[in-house]
Amino acid sequence: MSRIGNKPVPIIDGVEVSVADRVVKVKGPKGELEFAHRPEVAVAVDGEDNTVKVSRQTNERTSRELHGLTRAVINNMIFGVKEGYEKKLEVVGVGYIAAIQGKELQLRVGYANELKKIIPDGLSVTCPDQTHIVVQGCDKQMVGQFAAEVRSLRKPEPYKGKGIRYQDEQVKLKAGKSAT
Repeated sequence: MSRIGNKPVPIIDGVEVSVADRVVKVKGPKGELEFAHRPEVAVAVDGEDNTVKVSRQTNERTSRELHGLTRAVINNMIFGVKEGYEKKLEVVGVGYIAAIQGKELQLRVGYANELKKIIPDGLSVTCPDQTHIVVQGCDKQMVGQFAAEVRSLRKPEPYKGKGIRYQDEQVKLKAGKSAT
């Protein structure tokens, strides 16, 4: 029994939710999102309580799995169009810099060539200074995916900690060969 799936999703003020043909549309001040849910679950908007309720048709394993997932995705969509999501990255290393030029994120992180990453539509990427990157958007999955792709261009290495990391990430440093 899904405890998360049974919990109704409250609709925040300023957010509109509509369901038609298995497509949930959420509209708010930060943007508009769509989600096509699977046929194993049913989504209904309750106008009296101002909530969204997710229910499953059967008690099979896939229905139970999708029940909580669908509810969580809709909750993230409602929060995203109202508040938005944000990931902060740090560029650590001597001579390592990040900059925005047009719709591209340019990174100099110790390779012979400058790395360029195209910023997808729906995301706002800024560099407050040369060593920090801020990724913002209303779609939680897209914000996290882009931040992970940027981090994967130069992961923090374990000896000096140089590379691209999340702002609150702790990198465990190894002692090196002179430790013995």
